[in-house]
Amino acid sequence: MNNKVILNSKQISIIIDRLCYQLIETHSDFSNTILIGLQPRGVFLANQIVSRLADITNYNIKYGELDTTFFRDDFRRKKGILTPNETNIDFNIENLDIVLIDDVLYTGRTIRSALDAIGSFGRARSIELLTLINRRFSRQIPIEPKYIGKSIDVFEAEYVVVNWGVENNVILNN
Repeated sequence: MNNKVILNSKQISIIIDRLCYQLIETHSDFSNTILIGLQPRGVFLANQIVSRLADITNYNIKYGELDTTFFRDDFRRKKGILTPNETNIDFNIENLDIVLIDDVLYTGRTIRSALDAIGSFGRARSIELLTLINRRFSRQIPIEPKYIGKSIDVFEAEYVVVNWGVENNVILNN
């Protein structure tokens, strides 16, 4: 298996800064905006964005975490017992703007399930999508992000892995 680093930690840091400034341009003081990280992997990116936004703006950013396990259209097809992650949304989303945050947008099925799940908490005024990696040309559902860290074109047999930890990076495996 060949691995190719497509983003290193410095590049990820620059992208996170850019995404934060794009969010600030759109959402101003964040008084009507909630950021929601999608479990499990979008939470890592969301935590970094929320932390960086707090450093830049000194605003109190409303933040939650959403698990979509039982809203997925394929959850009954998986073998074994499913173990969902925690959902932590302890505020009303009614008539607020929501930014869903995930690490990689691939088929769009996770985002579709997130849209279903978020409806359980009320009716948002708007919902936007922020993703670190946008895998173009592999969508099964017509969903596109508003905020994109990097768009990449990959073959169907390839997959993208975002490593969060001491050395943040994004690897393309084929």
